[in-house]
Amino acid sequence: MTEAGHALRSMADSALDRTVVPGYSRVGYALRSRLWRGAEGPNDDPDLDDGALAGAVVAVTGANSGIGKAASTQLAGLGAQVVMLVRDTNKGAAARDEVLRAHPQADVRVERCDVSDFDDVRSAARRLRTALPKLDALVHNAGVLPASRGESAQGHETTLATHVLGPIVLTDEVRPLLARAERPRVVFVSSGGMYTQKLHVEDPEYRRGRYRGATAYARTKRMQVALLPCLAERWSGDEVTVAAMHPGWVDTPGVARSLPGFHRLAGAILRSPDQGADTVTWLVATGRELSGGLFWHDRAPRPQHYLPGTCYSADERDALWRYVRSAVQA
Repeated sequence: MTEAGHALRSMADSALDRTVVPGYSRVGYALRSRLWRGAEGPNDDPDLDDGALAGAVVAVTGANSGIGKAASTQLAGLGAQVVMLVRDTNKGAAARDEVLRAHPQADVRVERCDVSDFDDVRSAARRLRTALPKLDALVHNAGVLPASRGESAQGHETTLATHVLGPIVLTDEVRPLLARAERPRVVFVSSGGMYTQKLHVEDPEYRRGRYRGATAYARTKRMQVALLPCLAERWSGDEVTVAAMHPGWVDTPGVARSLPGFHRLAGAILRSPDQGADTVTWLVATGRELSGGLFWHDRAPRPQHYLPGTCYSADERDALWRYVRSAVQA
């Protein structure tokens, strides 16, 4: 492709991103995915060979439905041993059966892990350290969108515990396994909703004002992205590449349950879970060297801000990081 062609393609991609609705919908995925395919046709993906993850071990939280289940299926199809980390092991077993129906030869196991509960996280990590030889990638996908403010077993607001604190504890606890991998990667499944929020450093536990689950969700997804440089430095000793991504608007059971109005309005253009999971799988499986600390969507790095009111200073980010570090101490 000529230089002018690359520039035109980049402009079209950026326009999709900034207009939101086309870019986040199944339309944006359909247009962009054409650019990923190789010369052999729609099923040819030069970045993801059939055995791209042969011999790899990948753990996925919140793996019993939606994007987590779709990612688990895709990763298993690329040859990875997949550990599905779930709160409800009965639902997890049913999800594992679905993965195995798609890939009968896959190596898939289910482990209980309530990511919001530090004690449960540490218990799960102990089992993983005993059972696994290494961990090539850890996907932090588990998410909650509560109707009212609740707290975790350790007294932290539920979305903060599930999206920010618990994932850090889990990653810390499995670092010995990540250190044994050749190119360990940690991927946070964030949300485009984070673009609407600034860092609420003064109230990370959302104790002030009227609580809204959708706002709490977006706030903590913003935190995930803001803390990427801090997390990359925290795990740099083991050469872990840390990334976050957002899947666009995806038709999942969680969206239908928690945002019924949005689901009814946008249902026809919502992405499938497989489409939403694509960049998760790509970040784990691609052989490309990835720069750490970036925010991705549809296999490309994206800006972390579109609205000026959401920008924050390094001092604000560092203040949040200090709070988070103190909260996750054993």
